[in-house]
Amino acid sequence: MIPSPTEAATGGRLTPTAGKTMYHQLYRGRDEPVLDPGLPIIDAQHHLFVRPGIRYLLDDYLTDAASGHHIVASVYVEARSFYRTDGPELLRPLGEVEFANGAGAMAASGTLGPQRAAAAIVAYADLRHGDRIAAYLDQALNRAPDRLRGIRQGTPHHPTRDLPGTAPPGILTDPGFRAGFRHLAPRRLSFDAAVFHHQLPELAALADAFPTSTIILNHSGTAFAIDENDVDRRTVFRQWRTDLHQLAQRPNVLCKISGLGLPFWGFGFENRTTTIGYQELATAWTPYVETAIDAFGPHRCMMASDYPADSQSAGFVPLWNALKHITRNASSEEKAALFHSTASRTYRLPPGTITPSI
Repeated sequence: MIPSPTEAATGGRLTPTAGKTMYHQLYRGRDEPVLDPGLPIIDAQHHLFVRPGIRYLLDDYLTDAASGHHIVASVYVEARSFYRTDGPELLRPLGEVEFANGAGAMAASGTLGPQRAAAAIVAYADLRHGDRIAAYLDQALNRAPDRLRGIRQGTPHHPTRDLPGTAPPGILTDPGFRAGFRHLAPRRLSFDAAVFHHQLPELAALADAFPTSTIILNHSGTAFAIDENDVDRRTVFRQWRTDLHQLAQRPNVLCKISGLGLPFWGFGFENRTTTIGYQELATAWTPYVETAIDAFGPHRCMMASDYPADSQSAGFVPLWNALKHITRNASSEEKAALFHSTASRTYRLPPGTITPSI
């Protein structure tokens, strides 16, 4: 079996506190007044999984989605969960596709509420299988033809820090990966890219090599600054900003503003057990959110909760409040792009998914 890539920064499954209860802000902040409650939101990334210390499934997400913000739909992104336990290893991730499609069907029925959770699915595939991945992609599409819209393979690698479970270097340039990647565009499948900021030039090279493929940068390319001092954090920020603007010159790349609740940014909120309000989150997050929007423009950016992974630092209500507060001076058209229309267009959600403001 090809060694699995990192689970770091790809759903919050591997963090510096892996194996411990680390979702301190889950269910916190629900009593915080909701800003701009009528703004329709398509949550461009969330997960459903069972992990040590947390069980977060469809009912849990729908409870969060109904907690005040106008969540109309969501994109389910792979969490390496609910795989088949037998059969060819190449095909075992089909179990998660089937699970996510079932969740999407349950939500689409309206029985559980108006939110259309998992209206689109981004599934896992290890593209290093090369041409062999084509059979898996076809079977995945067969199981979720109305929802499967993309593939994600987490590839975060740090050049100097030996982080448990992180990906080996060079996956994005690996010949096998490139051979597998070329099977995405013909099937109208996008690629969600999870990388650290050091790898943004590699991702730019991938975008250049496959100009007809749509690539969605997850978590704005995570400016990795755990345990860095203020001077080094500023250095990281400047390098991240420069490389992000370079990446944004590739028209086939979009940016998902998400994952700000993960520990890798170095904000330190994951160490707090008291409720963190939106204003404190917004103060820390603003330079990163504004930089991403400045680089890509609102029509190539989409907002996402990355829940429940981001509950390590932010409650669901405060998280969306923070993103709304940061973008409070944007025009109505820009807010529409950031909070729903870019995600709807990119993941080809069904017509009528976006309901009017309330």
